[in-house]
Amino acid sequence: MFLTRIGYGIAYFVVLIYEVIKATIDVSFNSIMRRNIDPVIVDVETVLERPVSQTILANSISLTPGTLSVDLDSENNIIKVAAISPRKKEDIIPFEPYIKKMLE
Repeated sequence: MFLTRIGYGIAYFVVLIYEVIKATIDVSFNSIMRRNIDPVIVDVETVLERPVSQTILANSISLTPGTLSVDLDSENNIIKVAAISPRKKEDIIPFEPYIKKMLE
């Protein structure tokens, strides 16, 4: 069980790095070409229950270029996210399943 959590922690780290690189390229390209920039604030509902898991998810969102966690409502499991362009929930938090298996 402990080794499984470490495995998911490593997988989370790899996915986070991949998403940061992918978002950096996307934001850079869209900024240079001056297109697809339409700032929005969306409420993202999460399945994570523990406050530490939610905090790690919110910080991961803020690390990804083009997104910023504005507010975390731990009681209702909602993270308010500011994004540089409209995105689907799966594109904003692709690392949620890894955090869930790692910490919950």
